[in-house]
Amino acid sequence: MAREPRDGRGEGRGRERERDRDGDELIDKLVTINRVAKVVKGGRRFAFAALVVVGDQKGRVGYGAGKAREVPEAIRKATERAKRGMIRVPMREGRTLHHDVEGSFGAGHVVLRAAPAGTGIIAGGPMRAVFETLGIGDVVAKSLGSRNPHNMVKATFDALSNCASPRSVAARRGKKVADLFGKRDKETHVDA
Repeated sequence: MAREPRDGRGEGRGRERERDRDGDELIDKLVTINRVAKVVKGGRRFAFAALVVVGDQKGRVGYGAGKAREVPEAIRKATERAKRGMIRVPMREGRTLHHDVEGSFGAGHVVLRAAPAGTGIIAGGPMRAVFETLGIGDVVAKSLGSRNPHNMVKATFDALSNCASPRSVAARRGKKVADLFGKRDKETHVDA
């Protein structure tokens, strides 16, 4: 097995790897990497903090943060945490959200909107990584609060965890899916 470079070069934004584990092909994206320094008696000790998003592009996604003295180790820790905390997100037609949703975490606030086919992913930075690994093809997203990548990702996950499919809402209410939307006949519009 080839080892990754220890000096951290080549580990820029948008880094992406594919893994095949238990039949699931997981894609992980490095959202951000941050060098932090601890001042000690002899000088400074540097460490690295990584934020990684992992998904199977079929509706499952997770995020994780990891810290270590070297970049590859921090990324490995973050990836393991992301795999442990994956959530399933219901998607309409396998390409977009069922409904508009908002999420927040700390000072981060995001708005996610369902979009028609062909729109693409209209989102910035950390949110784009989440949607690409999730497998959503059409979505419009806006970050209204903090620009901190950690808060943006956590706010996005808060919004995604609040998504519900019509089938799950109907089951929760004890109704049929058709009852949720009501009749869509021309007879419902009566002219006076």
